[in-house]
Amino acid sequence: MAGVSIETAPGTYALELSGEPAGTKAKSSEVTYSRKFAVARANYPKIELTVNKQFTEPNPDQVKQIEEDQKTKKDYLNRVTPVREWSGNFNPPSNAAISDVFGTARVFNDKTQSSHLGLDFRVPSGTPVDAMNDGTVLLARPLYFEGNCVVIDHGQGLLTIYMHLSQFTVKEGDRVKRGEQVGLSGGTGRATGPHLHVAVRWQGTYLDPARLLKLRLP
Repeated sequence: MAGVSIETAPGTYALELSGEPAGTKAKSSEVTYSRKFAVARANYPKIELTVNKQFTEPNPDQVKQIEEDQKTKKDYLNRVTPVREWSGNFNPPSNAAISDVFGTARVFNDKTQSSHLGLDFRVPSGTPVDAMNDGTVLLARPLYFEGNCVVIDHGQGLLTIYMHLSQFTVKEGDRVKRGEQVGLSGGTGRATGPHLHVAVRWQGTYLDPARLLKLRLP
């Protein structure tokens, strides 16, 4: 399983893999594989949103908190654990309609621009949020922009991230199963109102959660 960043330029790329049969160390036994694939240009919508001024013009104390959060995310969100914990298909975290898609260009308060690197579910505050697959809770704490945030490590660099929660029902280090509740939805952090934002990170790159949910996996 692999993914392509939203920032990748359109073109043809080569996917190259190499490995050795188990228990073999001889160089001559190495197996290699190469295949070309195309990356096409995508068109994403653009929307304008209004949020509290603190999220576009933070004061010095808030800037300090943002910088601390950036260090936390740089540490935790780039971890790659060797063991695969996920098994089978990934399920939606909530049975609800989608209110915004991956890749939307967003303008906050006519100033701050960013890409929407996740999938929004239209749910009222207090709606149960479930783990999309088996894994270990890597992070469960409040962050400035993300609000109350849970990150599940599914192994081999695959993470799912659940933002803007009103309440945690797990703690860091907990093992969770697919469908197990990890929190309740809310509107904490940089949010225009209650909803659930879900993101998927694959070895340091944000990918479209909708694509992951459509994959039929072993």
